Amino acid sequence: MGVEQAPTAKGKQAAKGLKQAAAKDERKTEAETGHPLKKGAARFEERSKSSDGKSAGAKQRD
Repeated sequence: MGVEQAPTAKGKQAAKGLKQAAAKDERKTEAETGHPLKKGAARFEERSKSSDGKSAGAKQRD
């Protein structure tokens, strides 16, 4: 859920903290690997392949 979509002030605060933590973790990972993480569909495909070496499309066909 997005920060603006949270129904309560406590929810907005939690969403904001989660977003900040995710951004911090992403920067840390990018620094460790030495290159930026892929975004969008490319990232989905990359994460899918990393688990077992198959693409998402190949998993659906099997």
